[in-house]
This record gives sequence, C-alpha cells and structure tokens, in this order.
Amino acid sequence: MDANSPLVLVDMGIDTHQEPVVYMRGDCHVCRSEGFSASSRVLVKAGGHALIASLNVVDDRVLAPGEVGLSKVALARLGLPVGSPVSIAHVPVLNSLGAVRKKIYGHGLSEAEFTEIIGDISAHRYSDIAIASFLSVCAGSRMSLDEITGLTRAMVACGQRLSWPGHERVFDKHCIGGLPGNRTTPLLVAIVTAAGYPMPKTSSRAITSPAGTADTMETLCNVNLQLADIQRVVTETGGCLAWGGAVNLSPADDLLIRIERALDLDGEGQLIASVLSKKIAAGSTHAIIDIPVGPTAKVRTRPAADRLAGLFTQVGEACGLHIRCLLTDGSLPIGEGIGPVQEARDLLAVLQRKVDAPADLRERALWLAANLLDLAEDCGVSAALHKATALLDSGQALAQFERILNAQGGRKSLPDAAFEVVISSPAAGRLTAIDCRKLARLAKLAGAPFSAAAGLRLHARVGDTLEAGGALCSLYSDSRGERDYALDYYQSNADIFQLGGGGHA
Repeated sequence: MDANSPLVLVDMGIDTHQEPVVYMRGDCHVCRSEGFSASSRVLVKAGGHALIASLNVVDDRVLAPGEVGLSKVALARLGLPVGSPVSIAHVPVLNSLGAVRKKIYGHGLSEAEFTEIIGDISAHRYSDIAIASFLSVCAGSRMSLDEITGLTRAMVACGQRLSWPGHERVFDKHCIGGLPGNRTTPLLVAIVTAAGYPMPKTSSRAITSPAGTADTMETLCNVNLQLADIQRVVTETGGCLAWGGAVNLSPADDLLIRIERALDLDGEGQLIASVLSKKIAAGSTHAIIDIPVGPTAKVRTRPAADRLAGLFTQVGEACGLHIRCLLTDGSLPIGEGIGPVQEARDLLAVLQRKVDAPADLRERALWLAANLLDLAEDCGVSAALHKATALLDSGQALAQFERILNAQGGRKSLPDAAFEVVISSPAAGRLTAIDCRKLARLAKLAGAPFSAAAGLRLHARVGDTLEAGGALCSLYSDSRGERDYALDYYQSNADIFQLGGGGHA
C-alpha cells in the first residue's frame, strides 16, 4: 500500500474520557513511513476536518490493513462518519510547549506566553501529559501576582464573554471548596435575584470534592445551558444556575479541571485564574469569595487564607472585577447531606423553611447573601442580613428558585441510591471533631459525584453525645463495589469522627 494512501476511519467504541486517541496497526504503512510509535502525537486530517490525538499501537487482529481507529471523543471531535478516508501526519510544532519548559526550569511567564499556552489547550492540541506538566509546575506558590493575572486574562481571552446591557452591577459568588456539604450558592442566587439583582451563575463540576454546584443543580434541573439559553433564563428570571463547561466562556477551564481532578490537585494560581476568568466571562462586576479556614479544610491557617484573599482581590482589581473575600469557619461540614442528591435535599429544605432544615446551611447562606446585597446597596451587612432573611422566610426566595428551575427546563425528581448503610458509633461519648477531608473522601469512594445519589447523610454533629451504636451517618451508593470500597476505607479511617476522651468512632 502506498505511503500516501488514505486510511479508512473505524469506531473503536472505546471511551477515553476527553483524551482523543488514535489506534493504528504496528505494521501500518503510515506508521512505518512516518516513524510513528506508541504515544506519538499525530494529526488526523480529512478535507476541512482535523484532530490532534495520541497514538496507541494495536495488534494486527484488532484492525484490518488500511484502517485507523478512533476513540469515542476523537470521533466526535473530528466530526466525520465511520468509513471516511483520512490521512495521518506529524503534528505541527507547538511553540507554547517551550514556554511550559521555561516555567519548569523556574522562569516566569508573560501574559502573551500564557495566552499561547491556553489557546493551544483550548484547541485540544495538548496531550493530557502536557496539561498535567503545566498544572504541576504552576501549583503551590510558583506563580507571581503578574503571572496569575496573565493566566486569568488568557483564560478569558480564549472564550466568549457575556454582557448585560442595562445592568451597571452584575453579581457572583464562589467558594474555594474543601468543606463538605457547603452548598450555599443556589440559595444565594435565589435570595439575591429575588431582591432584584442579576446573578448569572455558572459553576464548575467537582474537582476534589464529592459535589460541585453544577453536580448538585443537575439533580434538580438542566444545567447544560448554551449561551443563548443563559441569556434567556437571566432575562426571564434575573439569574441562572448553569454548568460553565457547557458554554464557551472559559473553555480551557474544564479541560484543566479534568486533569486537576485526576491529579487531586487544585493549585493556588490556577484556582484564582479559574474562578475569576469565569466571573469576568459571565459579565460579572462584583463577587464574593468564600474561603473556609479550618484544620482539615482546603485552607488550614489564617495566614494562608489572608494570602489567598489578597491575591484574589489584587487579581480581580487588575482585571476590573470588584472582589470581597470572606474568611469563614471551615472546621466542620455544613448541612447534613454530602453528595449531589443529598446536598440538593438540604438546600430545598432551607428554601422550603422546613423545621428540620440544616440551621448551619441556612445561617451561612444568609450571611453570604447579606454581603452580596451590601455590595449592591451599600447598606451595611446587618441591614442586608435582615433583608435576606425576610426574602427567605417570606417564601420569595423559594418562588424565585422555582422560576429559575422552570426556565431551565423544569424541576426533576431526586433519585434514591441503590444501597444504604448506617455507620454507627462503636462506643459512647461526645462527638468533638469531624475530619472534613476524610469525610469528603468517604463520600467520593461511595461514588459521589459521578453517581448523583451516592454520598453521605450526617446523623450526628459536633457537640452531640452518642450512645454506643448511635448513628453517625448513612452511606449511600449505587453499586456494591463502591459501597464496600467506601466501608473498607472507613474501617481504616474511623478517626473521621472523633469522640471525647481521645477515642474515635
């Protein structure tokens, strides 16, 4: 077969998540003539269609001579039907990888270099390994203020931006995470928009937690809104609760988050750039940043929180965004549910003013909402808190939340998990502490957030006195394997729940 002969496209039926993969025989004429080997980056072309992917070499029995296979995501991105003739070539040199290597060797990067890197990542030109290298070398405190600002602007520049004519101030909120069950954002959107202020909220899915706002809201309504949908919903209701990855506002962000999740990494500079780029792209002008601080939270000390708050504020100012950072108590989980469905049950209970609604979730949401209303009205947090409370207690916030759900396609019914196990205290005592990190890990091992109904529901809070056999929490899972895996983890980490006297549950 001639080295220039096209190959015939085959669907391999393999889910490689978001990493495009090409499959070729080791004796393929193209492999031999071009010198390709396993893990090579190759360019798949046909007419006006092109795709960069990683090469996997397969046995002769997997593909017939003259065939080239694509993974599911590669086939979708290429946009050609099975059986189409395609050619395979070397990938053009990516100059931005030189900037990544420059950073690896300890040198700072300019905004132009970040723009080139983010542009190539957004265009799917980077392999997962290259993205992981970029994220790793930017993690910790390896980025200067100028670099974080440059990365933020680069992430905004690579996508589209929303604008809201007629609104001088547009509001937003973000929590940096690390606190299980802290699902305040939907409550804030309901309260603030009920007060008449625009809040077009786009959120990420979970990175290192058992649920993100988008994961929780997806159990209640459609969050995969396109730009036109977001504009329609906000025009109709004043706010929205959408998944940011469904729109082209900061397209590199979800590509980076996918690798961060795999690395269990949430670096300081990338965190700030991720959060603020989405706020700016959504057209927000004012935002609050919730920074929980606690011994097992993401941010563990006051100095670390002060540093992060300072960076958020300075980068926001440099990008034309007014930021108010709030350092909050991160010593305990918030609410009773952990995982998408369980957290949805909590926020609905607060909106519906149920007597058994989690008081800590209600109080935290009201205080955060008061800060947003203070930004809007400059009335002082105390007066704003009174207004937020009235909006919630009168049912106006619930009615507004239902309007947003209806505008986003209508409210869904919450699913139940296939398996439930009650975890009990083996001894009597007073519950003195809960390890937030390990608690979140337990919920993730049970299947959250990928199984929406998976997670935990707390039955005991710090300060409660328990009898031996008293319920600590219920663990929910949709598979026996995940249930057993989570329970094995708990047996090795029973110090998640600390009892008075130095023991653990």
